[in-house]
Amino acid sequence: MRINAYLSFNGACEEAFRFYEKCFGGKIVAMMRYEDSPMVEKTAPDMLKRIIHARLEVGENTIMGGDSPPHYYSKPAGYCNSITVNDPKEAERIFAALGENGDIQMSMQETFWAHRFGMLIDKYGTPWMVNCERE
Repeated sequence: MRINAYLSFNGACEEAFRFYEKCFGGKIVAMMRYEDSPMVEKTAPDMLKRIIHARLEVGENTIMGGDSPPHYYSKPAGYCNSITVNDPKEAERIFAALGENGDIQMSMQETFWAHRFGMLIDKYGTPWMVNCERE
């Protein structure tokens, strides 16, 4: 079994996934627009250029997402996507990249369980925790 995050956006999916691709050193392996789907005839004109499905692979991990139709979109709440790395410098790098123009919830710091830990909501509205645990 695999459990993957599926992120919803309100028109910023392509920009966000290109940003995450650079930030995490991953590779976008799929990005389909509404206009390229079998649902094109039933799609509102303002949705045609938006992303219906994107898939980013980072090592053995996968992040998927898309632009929700406006009447289905809601801001993320009540969860965080958790990133765990082994190197404190890499944790700092990822946190700084994700935090640029975002909202820092808890600054990157040492905790009783981690060399580095921080929480933020990125500029796309996606909540993240970055963790570099102690051995």
